[in-house]
Amino acid sequence: MPKANVFAPSVATSGATREVGAGPANSPLAQAIRFGNMLFVSGVGGVDGATDTVVSGGVKAQCRMALQNLDAILVAAGANHGHVVNLRLVFRHVADAPRVEAILAQWLGDERVALLCTGSTPNRAGIDLQIECIAMFD
Repeated sequence: MPKANVFAPSVATSGATREVGAGPANSPLAQAIRFGNMLFVSGVGGVDGATDTVVSGGVKAQCRMALQNLDAILVAAGANHGHVVNLRLVFRHVADAPRVEAILAQWLGDERVALLCTGSTPNRAGIDLQIECIAMFD
């Protein structure tokens, strides 16, 4: 079964490797990979795709932008947040996790997902939160 790279041009990569133009520039990494009925989305952060800068306003603003970026990648794959079965939130400061609960709940609506919140040091300066997910297609 072949895997397919998924790319949303409006989304800047939040990691050290940047996406340029219409696809990856000298990188083995993808924003997402579709394999059969599964979609694996790489960690996205609160980076404005138009300016390639981390949004100001702290972890809440970054969460909103990261979810907007995640939505764009899901749409590029032919999915939406209703297809998401697993979310992983990686915080620079794990104490920030409660600050984004309401934003995440609003994004999910009536959907339920398996969730893991963990702490780490994101690999781009200024990023306080990255979100990755697994989505399933019928």
